Amino acid sequence: MSNVVSLGLPRRPGLAERQSLLLENFACNRRSPDDVFWLKENAEILNILATSGARLTEKALAPYARVYEGLEERLRFFPQYYRFLLSICLDLEDLGMAGGKGAELCRWAADMGLVEAELSDLQRAEAHRLLARREVGTPSADLHQRLRTFINRSDTFALPNKKVAYELTHIVFYLSDYGKLDPELDDAAIVSLEFAGLLSYLDQDIDLLAEICVAMRFAGQQPSAIWEDWIAQEMGGFVLNGSGDGRSDCYHEYLVASWWAQFADRPGFPGVPEAGGLQICRHTGRKGPLRAMSEYMFHLGPARSADWSQMRRGMTDAVGADGVEILTGAEQSSDKFSAFFEGFSRADI
Repeated sequence: MSNVVSLGLPRRPGLAERQSLLLENFACNRRSPDDVFWLKENAEILNILATSGARLTEKALAPYARVYEGLEERLRFFPQYYRFLLSICLDLEDLGMAGGKGAELCRWAADMGLVEAELSDLQRAEAHRLLARREVGTPSADLHQRLRTFINRSDTFALPNKKVAYELTHIVFYLSDYGKLDPELDDAAIVSLEFAGLLSYLDQDIDLLAEICVAMRFAGQQPSAIWEDWIAQEMGGFVLNGSGDGRSDCYHEYLVASWWAQFADRPGFPGVPEAGGLQICRHTGRKGPLRAMSEYMFHLGPARSADWSQMRRGMTDAVGADGVEILTGAEQSSDKFSAFFEGFSRADI
């Protein structure tokens, strides 16, 4: 006779089931499909699942059936949102939804000249990639060269500026077709990624650092173990609630960190979403020392130096105990830290 007693512990859903529950919530429970932020959120989660090779069932995609069915009408009435709409369409098809209307919608967008209406090179690059997924349009060598010129200026990415750091990661995403191609980055662009990674680690910004680590992997580089171990540790702080307002939650950090985890062979999509609602919260860890570092350097005025070995002692006094530990980790995470600090110091400007 067995004396083993079952405790009746609940079964934790597998990855595909958790992803399906996430899709149901993003499609049905957080916002209305008539809300442009619904387009943004759903384009993001579908893109993350499609580019990381998620294996989903027909049932998992069913919440998008009505949206997919009406994409032609939406695109014709809301051409200003064509990148969101095309992205949703193509990712749904690549994830397994039947229909095959993506090629027709891409041709319509090209015939309407929607790409030519873009002012930003970054948005043009995104649009070209979307059309190319259904063999519409031709690559622009001039556009790609401008993007490469931008990311090769490493000094840009030694200064705190989240906008340009996100532009850097997305340029790498587009040049690599989200990891399908070798983007053939110059050494200077790799340095740019490393500088941006140092800043995001010093700021303890899980969202940006996860994107940078993915971009580095798409470029054939191995991100710092210090950075990736920290992301993995911080993922334990996400909490999925079944009720509450999801309009200002941490959904993007959750999705991007989980996206990174798929490429880093780490556990992703923590927690179990409820079926009837979703708010994603995060218990954050320590505050990064980046702001204190910038303030210290600014108030030094002409006394600041670009030489990290000269500035280290004063900087460690300025950032506090937690800041010192993070700063030390940043210094140990990259052999380019001293070169990064030269630009960060702005001593020679």
